[in-house]
Amino acid sequence: MNVLRKIGLNVLLVFIPATLVLEHLAPDRPALVFLSAALAIVPVAGLIVQATEQIAHRTGDAIGGLLNATFGNAPELIIAFVALRAGMVEMVRASLVGAILANMLLGLGLAFLLGGLRHHDQEFNPRGTQMQVSLMFMAVISLMVPGGFHILVTEQTLHLERYLNIGVALILLASYLLSLVFMLKTHPEVFASEQHHAAGEEHPWPVGKAVGLLVAASVGAAWMSEILVGAVEGASHDLGMSKVFIGLVVLAVVGGAAELGSAVAMGRKDRMDLAIGIAVGSSIQITLFVAPVLVLASLIMAPVPFVLAFSRGEILLLFTTVLIGTVVSAGGRSNWYKGVQLLTIYLIFATLFFLIPGQ
Repeated sequence: MNVLRKIGLNVLLVFIPATLVLEHLAPDRPALVFLSAALAIVPVAGLIVQATEQIAHRTGDAIGGLLNATFGNAPELIIAFVALRAGMVEMVRASLVGAILANMLLGLGLAFLLGGLRHHDQEFNPRGTQMQVSLMFMAVISLMVPGGFHILVTEQTLHLERYLNIGVALILLASYLLSLVFMLKTHPEVFASEQHHAAGEEHPWPVGKAVGLLVAASVGAAWMSEILVGAVEGASHDLGMSKVFIGLVVLAVVGGAAELGSAVAMGRKDRMDLAIGIAVGSSIQITLFVAPVLVLASLIMAPVPFVLAFSRGEILLLFTTVLIGTVVSAGGRSNWYKGVQLLTIYLIFATLFFLIPGQ
């Protein structure tokens, strides 16, 4: 069964050459190019997951979750870089919000649901989860500041907004680095797994092989992301989808396919600490690392600076998502119905995004 699943995912690699062919032979069919590139990114993201999981075999669940979240966010970061360079600032902001919603609601919901269907009840470390969720609360509150200031900005104070965003970005990056010190150095016991898994169940790859696959998959993700973003404008028109929906749902799910798939796989294996570490840890990285890096990188590579001016609606979505995640993950136990609760909220949000009128 595992072999069939791997073959099924690898079959999608055929969309890499298909995308290159469509880009050159059918440039007037952007919807086909967009869909083909999106499907091509999914197996590439899966290879990133596979490589990081092999590296994580030599670590505990806390570091394994960090590695999966870090490299799993690589496609999202690449897509955001490409979109920023194309001047699609609003879509980048939407994709960041959508990625957090996808991790906290879709990824965690599927992990709880599919893990709960296989195991009656699943346990995880509530202390580590509460620490991660509190970090997400801090990050969301931090993002409210630039958004609030943006409302007051005039042409005369535009430079002050840029300084504020640079300052907030540097502070968030510092906070993220300190969180790594806390997790890996001073208080690793807080994030210790509740379960103990037998060693020797799998045969880890040599480190060189895992690193080589990781580099190759990252290059492939960058290549397909370039084509994907280039086809967004035409695909939005041809498919009748608003850019809001494409940014908040489509790009978020495609870019986050790596960590979503990994979180679900760990949930099915009853490794809920690792599943939560991937889903919540990825959301933390997006707010404390990816978003600040985009702010600083846009000063050099983008036609306009990227500012953390999330709308009140986007901040409300983030705050609600973190609050729901906190309630559902309380108590250190999960079951399939908790997954249903998270997925219900995500599907309602996705329906709303699809029906929002817009360009």
